[in-house]
Amino acid sequence: MTPDHRQLGVDLFNEVWRLIRTREDDDRMIHAAHASRYHWGEAPEAKPENLARGEWQVSRVYTVVELHEAALRHARRCLDICEEHGLGDWDLAYAYEAVARGYKTAGALPEAEAYKKLAREVPVADDEDREQLAKDLATL
Repeated sequence: MTPDHRQLGVDLFNEVWRLIRTREDDDRMIHAAHASRYHWGEAPEAKPENLARGEWQVSRVYTVVELHEAALRHARRCLDICEEHGLGDWDLAYAYEAVARGYKTAGALPEAEAYKKLAREVPVADDEDREQLAKDLATL
């Protein structure tokens, strides 16, 4: 039986958010983030935005556990996917947010501020998405 890669990707993505909130098991959180991204990459119905969001979440997990090199690697991969596929709006804004957060984790504050500024400049159509982005950028 072929696994439902999309569903596994979704379920693992949600598990990562639970683990980010609880911080009960950082290793499990890292593995779940990578597994989610892997399954999205295997899902036939995956779109570039699913892959970008997976890379974004992996990057976010690495900032939580303060591993800046890995955080920046996946943040840049998220940004690359956005640029390769012409993704804008929320996805591009959060790609910049991920790079900013990775730089902040590394202690590179001028770079973090530069990417934070880029994130703020991306037009985000949905009001709730724009508000959430502002809240997330305020934590940088």
